[in-house]
Amino acid sequence: MAGRPPETPPDAARQALRLEYATIGSTTIEAVAAITSGIIAASVALTSFGIDSGIEFISAIVVAVRLRSLIASGEANEEKERRALKVVAVLFYVLAVYVLIDATLTLALRDHPAVSPVGMAVSSAALIIMPLLAIGKRRVARRLDAVQLPGPAVLLRADSSETALCAVLSATTLLGLGLNAGFSWWWADPVASLAVVYFAIREGREAWHGEIVCIEDD
Repeated sequence: MAGRPPETPPDAARQALRLEYATIGSTTIEAVAAITSGIIAASVALTSFGIDSGIEFISAIVVAVRLRSLIASGEANEEKERRALKVVAVLFYVLAVYVLIDATLTLALRDHPAVSPVGMAVSSAALIIMPLLAIGKRRVARRLDAVQLPGPAVLLRADSSETALCAVLSATTLLGLGLNAGFSWWWADPVASLAVVYFAIREGREAWHGEIVCIEDD
């Protein structure tokens, strides 16, 4: 009985591309639902989560474009991959700045967010979907390393960190929304959103230097 044929670079790239397509689809829904419900409820945590989903959407598009180029040409372009990685890094920093400013203003002005059942549903769904996508991306990144494609592997690993960050933010968002809904702790919403600032700055720094340290590795 013949064994399984060895995996080729295009095979691994196609697996990564499928994960990016799944990410693009899920983050589109998350971003629209979370931002809309966040604005309606005046929730910093929920709006921040929606913006993070939008950033993850852009990150997935960037990685998907590079993977499609790799599949079409059969060769990696390290210079373009480094530039794409820096785009991901900038997106991390943009998110950190937004969350910090918005949460600080909300606490200072004592804005009370409304209860958002839609927001809680969206963040709950993301808490299930995002970790699965992040794990899948890291596994495929190892396969890309195994077939001698370190550039695309680092890029995919960077995107997996953004996906994992989205999962962290969905958890803190759900916590803040739940405390506000259950105990009227209005301050829990902006405080919960601040949890992402540390991770966003750390992952942004690592992405800029091309060495991603996944959130779960700590």
